[in-house]
Amino acid sequence: MGKSIAIVQTSAVSSTELSALCKEIIPDVKVWEIIDNSLIAEVNANGGVTKAVRRRLLSYYENAQSLGVDAILNQCSSVSEVAEDFKKLIDIPIVKIDEAMAREAVRLGKKIGVIATVETTLGPSCGLIENAAKQAGKEIEIVRYLVEGAMMILIEQGDKERHNAMVLGEVERAARECDVVVLAQGSMTVLLPLLTHIKTPVLSSPRMGIEYLKEVLGE
Repeated sequence: MGKSIAIVQTSAVSSTELSALCKEIIPDVKVWEIIDNSLIAEVNANGGVTKAVRRRLLSYYENAQSLGVDAILNQCSSVSEVAEDFKKLIDIPIVKIDEAMAREAVRLGKKIGVIATVETTLGPSCGLIENAAKQAGKEIEIVRYLVEGAMMILIEQGDKERHNAMVLGEVERAARECDVVVLAQGSMTVLLPLLTHIKTPVLSSPRMGIEYLKEVLGE
C-alpha cells in the first residue's frame, strides 16, 4: 500500500501550489487536505493563537492521524509553534513547512531578513530561525520586515499585482541589508520569478518543506 499525507491548512491560499508541488516531488504519495479558513482569521483578529485555535488544530491533527496517513504537513507559519507543541501528542510525524527553510537560512548567513505580510507570522517564523541557530551553535541577527496590508489585498481583493509589488519592494530592501532573505509565508512564493535580479539568497518554504517531507517519508 502506498504512503499518504495530510496537509493541515489555515487558508486555501496555498492549496493549488502545494498540490502541484506534491505531484512533482512526491508523485506516488496520496495527499489529503484539511482546510479551515477560520483559523488564520481568528489568529489575525486576536494577534496570535487562541485556545480555540489550538483545540481545532489538535482535532485536525488527530483526524489526520485517524485517516491512517504517514505524516502531517503543517502549512501555516503563524501556527508552527502549535504544531511543535502537539508533536508529542500525535503518533506520526508533523512536519512544519518552514523548518527546512529556517535551517538553510542559518546555514547561509548571519544577518537574516524575515519578510511577512501578516504580523502574526513574524514571531513564530523568527522563533523557528532562532531555534535552528541555537541547534547549529551559531549566532545570528534577525531583521523583521512587515508588509502591512498586502495579505488582505491578496485575500479580500484578489489583487495579486499590487500584493506582489508591495512585497517585492521589501524583498529588494532586505536583500541590500541582509545576508539572506526569508519569505515567511508560502503565499509569497509567486514572487520568485520576479527575483532573478537579486543576488542575495531568497528562500521560500513550500518547495523546501515538501522536499524535507519526502525525506521524512523515506521516499
